[in-house]
This record gives sequence, structure tokens and C-alpha cells, in this order.
Amino acid sequence: MNLSLITPVYNEEKNLPLLFEAVYKTMREINQSWEIILVDDGSRDNSLVVLDEYAQADAQHVRVISLRRNFGQTSAISAGIDYAQGETIVLFDADLQNDPADIPLLLAKLNEGYDLVSGWRKDRKDNALVRNFPSHIANWLISRVTGVHLHDYGCTLKAYRRDALAGFRLYGEMHRFIPVFAHSVGARIAELPVRHHARKFGKANYGLERTLKVILDLFTVKFLLSFSSKPIYLFGGAGAVLMLIGFVDLAYLFIRRFWNIPAASSPLLSIGIMLAIMGFQSILLGLIAELLARTYHESQRKPTYTIRKTVNLSREPRE
Repeated sequence: MNLSLITPVYNEEKNLPLLFEAVYKTMREINQSWEIILVDDGSRDNSLVVLDEYAQADAQHVRVISLRRNFGQTSAISAGIDYAQGETIVLFDADLQNDPADIPLLLAKLNEGYDLVSGWRKDRKDNALVRNFPSHIANWLISRVTGVHLHDYGCTLKAYRRDALAGFRLYGEMHRFIPVFAHSVGARIAELPVRHHARKFGKANYGLERTLKVILDLFTVKFLLSFSSKPIYLFGGAGAVLMLIGFVDLAYLFIRRFWNIPAASSPLLSIGIMLAIMGFQSILLGLIAELLARTYHESQRKPTYTIRKTVNLSREPRE
């Protein structure tokens, strides 16, 4: 299998026939073996019935995964990736706002030597205030914090080489951060403008609350990328700063004694002692986190590096 198309589906009954029509039209132009995996994420309409009909009519290409309940887009994408057989994986939404006709463009760019090609909805057809503006803020924030500069993290339409998805798992709502995780294992990333259409049927499942979730997820991503293998840098650094402030505060109170200014009655005494204790506890927490990080890597024999390829070597390292 050369190519796996993965599409999460949630209440897209009316869009599915149009989606399949567009996919078949596009894939007739691509000379590759392919499959499409549609993951029904607990739809409440007849989406699963429609998917079953297409799967029975085309068992060669159509695969369906039905989740027991609505787990969210990230879980649906993870399920599709886990069952995909292709060496190249393309993700896109089922609401037809992503255009399957752009898939050949992504694949051509991927063949230029990239490991991941991300779609950029340059002319986005969504509500400017409720969706586009918060999205611009989120994209700018993610790019600044992670160092992976993309215009459109929220665009599901992306193409991946399978090995670019190795070395990490997706949890919560982390699917938008796949380029960041892929970059952390050495993937070469490109971005390509793609078409974007207004939704024909159904309604969007995301609103302004998604921006808050992105910001909270960003804290997790930054920690995992920068401090998961050396948590003492975060906890120890914060602890050292707190202890330094606390000791400066106490030193100031000690110096004031030469002018007969009592320290016991000053709230600075309690603050200084509290900061020193909190700093020491933070350093101890960092040491505990170091032990946990080592237990995690060693118990799973998970290396702290990733290999792109080897020459004249076995793919499996020695025990």
C-alpha cells in the first residue's frame, strides 16, 4: 500500500457522498495503490450507515473504523494512523472544507524530499471574528513558542511520510501539534497553500473555546519538547530563582538590623522564608521528575534519539 487517506467523521451524513465523489475523482489521477480510512467518532446521525454502504461497495479501498463514543478528533486521527497500511499518510476533514483535489499537490511537494507537508488555508472561508481571528493568534503563538513556523496549524489537510509519525503518541487534542512533534524527531517540514471551501452541510464543532484549549495544550507541548528528558532544568531553574529571591529578601532584612529596624514585624520575613522553602521543594521535585524520566525511557527501552537511516547496519540495536 502506497497511500493511506485518513478522515475523521462526526455527523457528516450529507457531506459523505460528495466527499467520496471528490476522493474517487482525485485518486483516478494518482497512479498509486491507496486506501481511505474513515473513522466515525461516535456520530449521532446516519454517518455510519453511509460509511458501511460505501465500504461494502468498495472493499478494495474503503475502510471504516467506528468508535464506541465521541472521543474527539485527535483520538479519531490516532485510530486511523494506527490502522493505516500506507507509507504515505494524508489527513483531511470530512466536511469538504478541505479539497481532496489538493492531495496531488501535497504529494508532489512531499516527493521533493520533505517528511511532512502542511496545508495553509490562505483564503479561509470561515467567520472572520469567531474563527479566523482566534486562529491567527493561536498560529502566531504556537510558532513563537515552539520555533516551528507555520501559518495554519489548524488545517487538517496534511501529508506525512509514515516514519515522520514515529516516536510520539497523540493525546487530548494534540493533533494540531503533529508538525511540532514531527519536527522534534527531525522531520523536514514544508507548507503549501491549499483551497478552502465554505461548509455546505452541518455545522462546525469548534468555537472560541478552542483557542483556550490550544493555549493550555501549548504548555504541555512546550514541556514535553523542552523538558521531558531533563525536567530538572525547569523545576531546578524555577527553584533556584525562588531561593535567590528569598535569600535576597532575608539579606535585606538582616542589613536593616544595623539601623535598628526590626525584622520580625515585617511581612518580608514570612515572604523570604516561604520563597526559600518553595525553591528548595521545587528543586527536590525536579530530582524526582528526573528519576521518573529515566524510569520511563529505560523501562520501555525508549531511546533519547531518533535515526533517519543506517548504512550497512542492522535496523535493531544491540541489547
